[in-house]
Amino acid sequence: MILRFGTRAVLIDLDGTLVDSLPDIASAANSMRKELGLSPLTVKQIASYVGKGVDVLVHRVLTETMDDQAPLDVFERGRQAFIRCYSKTNGNESHVYPGVLEALEYLRDKAIPLACVTNKPRSFTLQLLERTNLTAPFSAIVSGDDTQQKKPHAAPMLHACQLLGVAASDATVIGDSENDALAARAAGCRVIIVETGYNEGKSLADLDADAIVPTLLHAAHLIELRPL
Repeated sequence: MILRFGTRAVLIDLDGTLVDSLPDIASAANSMRKELGLSPLTVKQIASYVGKGVDVLVHRVLTETMDDQAPLDVFERGRQAFIRCYSKTNGNESHVYPGVLEALEYLRDKAIPLACVTNKPRSFTLQLLERTNLTAPFSAIVSGDDTQQKKPHAAPMLHACQLLGVAASDATVIGDSENDALAARAAGCRVIIVETGYNEGKSLADLDADAIVPTLLHAAHLIELRPL
């Protein structure tokens, strides 16, 4: 039996947790490859490359590996092409996962402050949240270019806690990947993982999480506001 989590704030990931943004990311990634004379990749393959921000994604999509890096000139051309293409596709085919709106309403009804914490650049983060009508529930938004380090580093989580005025030990992270779990643990937060996302193609079973649940709504129902 999973006990409820008493918390002072909830920090929620974007891609794979709130929104299935893969169709638009894959479209932009394959448009980038086409510009560079490369054949398209499957959506499943591109899904395994998502999670550590635009620069890492571009390297992975260009090299078709998890860790190799494209030559600098190729990377720069690819990055410019991806950003240009994604600015056009971002939010076009993305959709909010079932239960997300109910989950956010449930948490807000409990007066729990919410932050969206993502590795996506701020311009794309705000664009996607606006196009999916998800901006209003969040008291703070921390994007991939708001701190020097991205998830899995603790910095984004600590910054979000600072913006919300809570200690990291009083916050709960909800995400879909190892990046979220590692960042949460590094910051000293509790963490709940949802099964809706990507996790770079790896199993969720071995993640260091306090709970692994099917959806954000399941995660929300585990959370209660902890009094001061």
